[in-house]
Amino acid sequence: MKWLHRYATLVAASTVILIAAGGMVTSTGSGLSVPDWPNTYGRFMFLFPFDKWVGGIFYEHSHRLIASTVGFLTVILAFWIWRVEPRAWVRRLGFAALGAVILQGVLGGMTVLLGLPPAVSIGHAGLAQLFFCITVTLALVTSPSWKTAPPALDDPLLRRIALTTTVLVYCQILIGATMRHIGAGMAIPTFPLAFGHVLPPIWTTAIAVHFAHRAGAVIVLGSVIATAAHVWRWHAGQRDLVRPATTMVILVCLQATLGALVVMSGLQPIINTAHVVNGALVLATSLVLTLRTRASSFQLSAPSFQSPVSSSQFPVSSANPGTANREPANPQTANRELANPRPANREPANLREVRG
Repeated sequence: MKWLHRYATLVAASTVILIAAGGMVTSTGSGLSVPDWPNTYGRFMFLFPFDKWVGGIFYEHSHRLIASTVGFLTVILAFWIWRVEPRAWVRRLGFAALGAVILQGVLGGMTVLLGLPPAVSIGHAGLAQLFFCITVTLALVTSPSWKTAPPALDDPLLRRIALTTTVLVYCQILIGATMRHIGAGMAIPTFPLAFGHVLPPIWTTAIAVHFAHRAGAVIVLGSVIATAAHVWRWHAGQRDLVRPATTMVILVCLQATLGALVVMSGLQPIINTAHVVNGALVLATSLVLTLRTRASSFQLSAPSFQSPVSSSQFPVSSANPGTANREPANPQTANRELANPRPANREPANLREVRG
């Protein structure tokens, strides 16, 4: 199982690279540099000549190759989990990852064939983040630390706020994807004020989406800090909670900085892509913290895979374990004991009474 965990981690790391490649495609406007799909200019994508990887073709074609590689790795992961993983819910999650990566490939093809419609492109971006979350979850739940999780965490408040933070981060990513794919990244070209005001003096769809992304950033920042502060205050001794909480705060501060630089640099592609990738890392870290707060719940709900033992074969007496496998001498003795039970705390008067 150690190697399964390592391989699942590799798939999750590969997904980060895939998100970065997709971010560069959008940031450089290369989405239609290769106008056909699944081939590349009529050729099988893996046989497309390297000397023709120029301009936007380099970003779009690289994105396709990386996506195909991640898809192949996911197929192996899903069947590996199915063969060796005893937990049914983990096996189902493995096949969910496989289904998500297949659907992601279909959406990627549709974005090209339909000419980059915003709805499909946004769905493609949102599903990429969900697929990443699944791979991160698989890497976590196959790790040795997950299997040796501490006793159930008696903090329902932390479970609620951690889950809320994760949902808020994902919603913020969706708003960001909408902003990118409708071309609203520079709808408000000033930072931190909007055209010199706290609220934009004029409103259009692009400005509204852009401002919603900025407002969402403030909400996410507050939620992340509140979650981490709760962990630091009440669970300072639990490293499995403190580490993701601290990492999440660092990443969300970096994310806010990158967001400001995106506007001030005029959507510089590398900075813009770094903003996308770091947002995915914030989501993953928040998800890890959320799952950690519920680790024992997952384990308690997991079925036991030990050999079933019939109580009729091995009757156990909770009052006297030493008599667990002792059969009564004869049926009359058994009936007499049932008819005249002994007091619970009575001491035997003599050895003859003990022998019956």
